[in-house]
Order: sequence, then C-alpha cells, then structure tokens
Amino acid sequence: MKTLNLKNTLSTIALALLVTALFQACKKDKTQRNSAYSAAEFTALFGPQGQRLQINASIANTFTLKGGTKITIPANAFKLNGNTVAGPVVITAAEFLKRSDVVFSGTNTNHISGAPLESDGFIYLNASVNGINVDKALGANIDIAIATNNTRATQIWEGVEKVDNANQMAWQAPAQNPNGAAGGAPREVLPAAGFYNFQMGNLGWINCDVFYAYSNPKTTTRVTIANNPGSFATFMGYTGETFVFFCAKGSNVVAQLYTYDGPNGVKSYTNMMPVGVEGKYISFAIKNGKYYYADLTTTITPNQNITLTLAETTEAAIQQAIDALNTY
Repeated sequence: MKTLNLKNTLSTIALALLVTALFQACKKDKTQRNSAYSAAEFTALFGPQGQRLQINASIANTFTLKGGTKITIPANAFKLNGNTVAGPVVITAAEFLKRSDVVFSGTNTNHISGAPLESDGFIYLNASVNGINVDKALGANIDIAIATNNTRATQIWEGVEKVDNANQMAWQAPAQNPNGAAGGAPREVLPAAGFYNFQMGNLGWINCDVFYAYSNPKTTTRVTIANNPGSFATFMGYTGETFVFFCAKGSNVVAQLYTYDGPNGVKSYTNMMPVGVEGKYISFAIKNGKYYYADLTTTITPNQNITLTLAETTEAAIQQAIDALNTY
C-alpha cells in the first residue's frame, strides 16, 4: 500500500451536503431533463441528501435520521478549538444505506489497503456553531445505531479522503481521539434488535463494513475507458468527470477503481480483486451537461484487462442503471 496522507476536509464535505438542499426542489424533475451539468453537481443532486437539525449541546439529545439511523449525543460532547460548546448546534448528516447511494454519491467501499469491503451502511455526521465546524474529536462518545437485517457481525470504520496524495476516499480503523475515546483497531459489533449499535469518539464518515469474504486468489484488474469525454473523477466528483466501479453480484460491494493506469485507464489496487467472482464493471461520466455510460457483466479472471466504451445517454438512463444495482 502506498503512503496515506490524511487531511481534515469536514468543511468541504459539510458544504457539499448543505448544497444538496438547494437541489431538492429539482429532484422531482430528474427523469425529465439533464439537471446536473458536472459530476460534482450529479453527486450533490442524486446522492443522499444532507439532513439538518438544531440541538442544544448543553443537554443530551437523541434523534433518528430519515433512513432509520439513531444517534444519541450526550451533553457537552462537542468542542470548538478545544473548548466545550454550549447552546445551539446545527447537525448535518447523510445516510448511505444502499448500493445506489454509494454510486450516486461518488463514494465507495474501498478499504485503505485496497481490499474491497462489503458495506452494511455508512453515514456522514458533522456539527457546527454559527457556521463554524466543531472539532472532529468529541469530548464524549456518541451512540450510533444503524438499522440492519443481518444476523452476522460487522466492523466499524471511519472514512478518510486523502489517499495516495489524491482526493479519493477509503476506509480505515477509527482513529483514537485525544481523549482516548472509541478508537483503535476495528471493533466487531453483533446486531441487536435490528440495529448495529456502537460508539464513536469522532465526527465525520462512519461505517459498518466487513471485508468481502472470498478466499479465492487475488489479482489486479485494469479498465480502459474508450470515448472518455474528460478526466477521471475524484471523491464525490469534486474534480474530473468519469467514475469507474466494480459491483459484486449479490453483495453490497462498490469497489472504485481510481488508480491511474495510462491516459485512459484505471486499475484496482495490486492483487486485491478476487478471481472467480461475478460482477459488473460500470463507468459513467457527466461533462458540460452531457451524460455517458457503459457497463460489462463479467467474472474476474487473473490479470483481467477490459475496455468500457462510453456512449452518450440520458440522465434518466444512468439513474435507472444505478438504481438497478440495489437488486444486482
């Protein structure tokens, strides 16, 4: 694995999530016209919408997000520049509970090692005072419950955004905050009463995932994008136009391929893709209000090298293709 360079970009993510509220009125018309002009606008418009509420940080608060995620924040949990926050705090949250949520938002289920993860759902959580983000490290642990139909255990991860000095996303073990709260190695959590219940000591990207459980030999796969109208997209489409994903059949795996492999190609992490697994490679691009799409259903073979040829299509067609991944 290459060197990981972490950077706190909560301000950028919070802004992106808040901007989505401006698009909600347009969402009803999304199948009738091309609403998004760029990849960044596409992820903001069609990815999970930011949910906002105001709480009193001086007392304990419990609330439920629209997708069923329950969050309990104890009194005096937030700090700003190391000082305990009292009074009104604005919470910004988003839920990524389906495979389409992950693809629409331009996020992924990549472990920081490059191994694909199978997601049991993840969220983004931030808090601000008068428009200023509070410290990521909390003064007290918060309780999170993510709904699940699973009977197996999951593991808890946090998202990082600077991978190999590029603005890309992956997941790693939660960092321990300065108070020693809820950090360290990935924690295994069993479901109880239809929820994965756990604590976190930091705000940001919070995930329930397991490693994609295949003992098959691993290989490196390469994808060449023909007719690429632009450059490869970074996390949430902040720059670039073109996304490339591998979605495993029957499992909530959304492995993004973002490592450059020549001018028109990307590749998986080295020797991380399981040979013999059936799945679908998809690529889509949005540039200057035009939409492009390609996919290929295949089985991973040793040293696989495929070509996806992007063809111009409609916004509605891309939405339909991504929504269909929820039952793939």
